[in-house]
Amino acid sequence: MSKIADANSKIADGVAAGYKKVEGAFVGGYRKIENGFVKTFLAKGDETVEDAKERMKQEQADLKEKQRRRITEQQEKLEERIAGSRH
Repeated sequence: MSKIADANSKIADGVAAGYKKVEGAFVGGYRKIENGFVKTFLAKGDETVEDAKERMKQEQADLKEKQRRRITEQQEKLEERIAGSRH
């Protein structure tokens, strides 16, 4: 490799390493804030942060399923009304 190519490679490696450090610090800081929020405001009793996150994830899935069922029921009722009005 030429000296210019070597220099470019070293610069690229340095930039990538610097980016990874910044990214790691940012993500790590965000996770600390997120976990603190979950522990303070969302965890119930002796529940761990991980358990609280899993519970909330399940609650969200349950709510989405309930909403999907309700929409399906409303669509079926509407289709019945439309079919009944045609006769």
